[in-house]
Amino acid sequence: MTTLFSKILIANRGEIACRVIRTARRLGIKTVAVYSDADRNALHVEMADEAVHIGAAPSAQSYLLIDRIVDACKKTGAQAVHPGYGFLSEKREFQEALAAAGIAFIGPDAHAIQAMGDKIESKKLAKAAGVSTVPGYLGVIADDSEAVTIARDIGYPVMIKASAGGGGKGMRVAWNDEEAREGFRSAQNEARSSFADDRVFVEKYIQQPRHIEIQVLADGQGTALYLGERECSIQRRHQKVIEEAPSPFLDAATRKAMGEQAVALARAVDYKSAGTVEFIVDAERNFYFLEMNTRLQVEHPVTELVTGLDLVELMIRVAAGEKLTLKQEDIHLHGWAIESRVYAEDPFRNFLPSTGRLTHYRPPSEDPHVRVDTGVYEGGEISMYYDPMIAKLCSWGSTRDAAIARMREALDQYYIRGVSHNIPFLASLMANQRFVEGRLTTNFIAEEYPTGFHASDLPPEEPAVLIAVAAVIHRCLNDRDIQISGKMPGNKVRVRDDWVVVMDGTQHPVHVRPTDGSPQRIGYTVDFEGRHHVVWSDWTLGQPLFRGTVNGAHVCVQVDRVGVGYRLSHSGSQALVKVLTPNAARLDALMPVKAPPDMSKFLLSPMPGLLVSVAVTEGQEVKAGEVLAVVEAMKMENILRAAQDGTVSKVHATPGSSLAVDQKILEFA
Repeated sequence: MTTLFSKILIANRGEIACRVIRTARRLGIKTVAVYSDADRNALHVEMADEAVHIGAAPSAQSYLLIDRIVDACKKTGAQAVHPGYGFLSEKREFQEALAAAGIAFIGPDAHAIQAMGDKIESKKLAKAAGVSTVPGYLGVIADDSEAVTIARDIGYPVMIKASAGGGGKGMRVAWNDEEAREGFRSAQNEARSSFADDRVFVEKYIQQPRHIEIQVLADGQGTALYLGERECSIQRRHQKVIEEAPSPFLDAATRKAMGEQAVALARAVDYKSAGTVEFIVDAERNFYFLEMNTRLQVEHPVTELVTGLDLVELMIRVAAGEKLTLKQEDIHLHGWAIESRVYAEDPFRNFLPSTGRLTHYRPPSEDPHVRVDTGVYEGGEISMYYDPMIAKLCSWGSTRDAAIARMREALDQYYIRGVSHNIPFLASLMANQRFVEGRLTTNFIAEEYPTGFHASDLPPEEPAVLIAVAAVIHRCLNDRDIQISGKMPGNKVRVRDDWVVVMDGTQHPVHVRPTDGSPQRIGYTVDFEGRHHVVWSDWTLGQPLFRGTVNGAHVCVQVDRVGVGYRLSHSGSQALVKVLTPNAARLDALMPVKAPPDMSKFLLSPMPGLLVSVAVTEGQEVKAGEVLAVVEAMKMENILRAAQDGTVSKVHATPGSSLAVDQKILEFA
């Protein structure tokens, strides 16, 4: 058997760098991390055996600099580089530079990267090979006027995409000339910023499609396999949110046909390593080649969970010259796996990115049914310079329903504070009946959440569960308080049984009494509106997660102290709760509610980011829908428009300024 590398460098950051390090450790391979100024204290730096600083925080000044990566390999003696995904993972020049330095690239050869990594060239090759492709214009587009002309010829709606794009960046859907012109400019700017390649192409946008991809694996020595499919249709702004394997839509015949076509495409370019062939699939299971990603995919864990294979290990072995011992008949799919991408973003504010320090970070415990791929830790920081992903949360079950149930439990247990996160939205998706039934398209989120995500979109919860848990938590605190030493002799205090739980402004009288149990468990019966709710738990004071049962049903409720009350989180929803004596509850009902300040005359920055441009001046009249400013965050341009007609009275921020969330940009008369 071929000798594996003794040391590899990971030319990436975040969760994927940590993911590669874990497999390398298991194989006995030493690892080298690279890091920018912003990642000096990052988890992947701590996990690696060695670490090399490669530049400033912006990726164009660090992670995208080929010469810095090659120099780091030479300094540390790394024999090979794993590129992860994004950054330089699909750059032919990177593979060539490594080869020239005698360093192995854990991925495909340069000619395959060039042929298939470029979306325009890969479509031309696929079409020449007889692969069904989506109608479109594959030439390089000179300017926005030409983009409009091409879009008209193809027929709206069209998809405008960056040739070197990925991760939803440099991608826009246009339904008319104005959107095509604006979409071309934004896609080109994002492509230039993210990939240093501003080429853009246009293709027909197929409505009601599914996004299904095939994982391929080849050794460059004659063996090429497909490892089943992944359903990636749950997307927001072309960014995948939920992935699963297998697809609830494909039958065996379609799976085989797609797999064989993906392998044929890989063989056409002498592909070596892991890669993914993406398809659009219509309602009749007709499929069309979309693109090939010549790298490891973000969502590869779901394939690993249903096949039992370690794709990173197989990539390393192939790069070291080993021949695959697997045959196609050895590949079997067992059970069902789902991946939820946990992002630092605020789903209640149109998913705006959130940056800052993770004051508390406690992911769910990993076991055969739950996997957490993360690159952050408690006390670490979510930077404005990179993708806002916190983690990839994966669940496995023997059936799809079981995998969904496991995911809902794991989301309840994921405790994140300090930044906003999208767990409420993920919980809503897992409870959505259309999702549970598997009726998916890439328009799913737009159709199910047409006006954005709101608290009303969360799964309906039996309020008695949170009321009972709140009553028990407060009773435990009072039971603890009466045991404090140093009291005056003869001054015996008894904890009352009657309380009023005030939740979201509504008062709920409850009666709480202890239930005999073991020393390791607390038990209480909570009487509420004529019903008994028996609560059991091993919760102790101060723990952020209240795990237990309410009337025999398992629950996990997140608990935060807020002033004299609590913030309880369960199934994605939150409730502010106070537990008061009956007399205090009567007085509480008389307290006035403080109205928030009126900020309607200001344009506020909806996120922390860089103010790219201001399109208006003081004294200028604007119409509803007119562009006011552009803010860049997490490598994405966000266009801010006027909500109504008005006149600009003052400009508070200038282009190039770093903005905090809710910072004033403009003021209207």
